[in-house]
Amino acid sequence: MPQTTPYSSKFNPSTYSSSHGHRQPVEENYGGLHYRDNKLVSGSLEALIQLLVPTVDYYPDRSYIFTFLLSSRLFLHPFELMSRVCYFCVDHHRVGDPQTDKKRIREIAPKIVQLLTEWTETFPYDFRDERMMRSLKEMTHRLAFGDELSRRAMQRLIQRLLRKLTTLGQYEESLATSTAAAMDRPLVLKSKQQLVRRDECVLNLCDDPFVFAQQLTHIEMERLSYIGPEEFVRAFAQKRPSDNHKSFFSKRKASNLEAYVEWFNRLSYLIATEICMPVKKKHRARVLEFFIDVAQECFNIGNFNSLMAIITGMNMNPVSRLKKTWNKVNTDKFDILVHQMDPSSNFYNYRTALRGATQRSSTAHTSQEMIVIPFFSLFIKDIYFLNEGCVNRLPNGNINFEKFWVLAKQVSEFLSWRQVICPFERDRKTLQYLISAPVFSEDELQLASYESEGPENNLERDTRRSLRSSLSRM
Repeated sequence: MPQTTPYSSKFNPSTYSSSHGHRQPVEENYGGLHYRDNKLVSGSLEALIQLLVPTVDYYPDRSYIFTFLLSSRLFLHPFELMSRVCYFCVDHHRVGDPQTDKKRIREIAPKIVQLLTEWTETFPYDFRDERMMRSLKEMTHRLAFGDELSRRAMQRLIQRLLRKLTTLGQYEESLATSTAAAMDRPLVLKSKQQLVRRDECVLNLCDDPFVFAQQLTHIEMERLSYIGPEEFVRAFAQKRPSDNHKSFFSKRKASNLEAYVEWFNRLSYLIATEICMPVKKKHRARVLEFFIDVAQECFNIGNFNSLMAIITGMNMNPVSRLKKTWNKVNTDKFDILVHQMDPSSNFYNYRTALRGATQRSSTAHTSQEMIVIPFFSLFIKDIYFLNEGCVNRLPNGNINFEKFWVLAKQVSEFLSWRQVICPFERDRKTLQYLISAPVFSEDELQLASYESEGPENNLERDTRRSLRSSLSRM
């Protein structure tokens, strides 16, 4: 049978035929699986499931395992897939003779453990479903029938999985607590002179752009590390409930992915709040200069998400209209960074920089050189357009596996970025400020901007009057 992996670089001349000097792709079919030039391109769901199942003399390619586990949830619930895999691994081959069955389980048990290890290590969140955990424990008992070593391996697997899920639960709880704390302490703009005296002003906490960028990177990398690869699939699967099998997707949200996008928005508003808050023009200019330097350090680190959030905050109308403040700042460095993240030509400049950071990461000798934090909203957008641009099923009903190879390659790259450990020292006060300091709302930002540099026309004067009136009632 041809290889299932799309990443094989070997050239096999037997898979090509020649016509007028041009190689033509060879189409082959094996038991419901369709190959082109030795690469799996489509297949029936049943055949794809069976390709996942190990036998005594076969184990699926790791890239296939990841790709199928990632994409299969578009067609059936992970619990249903687990049930099918368990059936094909054990029950399907039972002959009724205890000794024969025991011998076969002993032979295949290590491969079953290996498959379930890959599943639980890469998609641990699937096992928050109690039925999945029951299936794992059931499989442990079944393997004990034939192989004590595999039973112990399964017990260790379950222990590691439970630790991961406990850590995830603790992270989500702390995230919810910090988010609630920030929301409970809104900055209501009533007296700007009072607000500028608050102790949490950014330059009072940390005036070193490099240290500040490092703390941003800590938050980015922690939040990235908790995003499960399946959340990308679930994010666009939720778009069409009618396409989803049963109600799995409608009941569960891609919470860690959504929380990460919210972090980007919070950071943008925090930047704008800090710039608009000071009464004096020279203080606002100092804050602007500081964040330009922070943005530069984020670029140098490879933290493109914080970089883009800072640029977004500085480009908000309440900040960009502060012309007298901007005139006191040398914007050369900022202009270069904005050009680097320019959306024209499908973010060509940024994508070039991202490729450079990825290349640096692949040959890195230190943890710092390994850091790659993509502009996350664009990363999600790329996956969204991949999903929209290609069908999940072909006209004959087969699953379009070509699409899922591409999807898996994108998500695999994300996983390689996600697993890097942040090497920087933590600054507890700055981290706490970034996570929980209250920020202005959109209206409060606009009013703070008018209080800093007055309205320039009648429309702005009317807007300021209206904002003063509405915010004074809060």
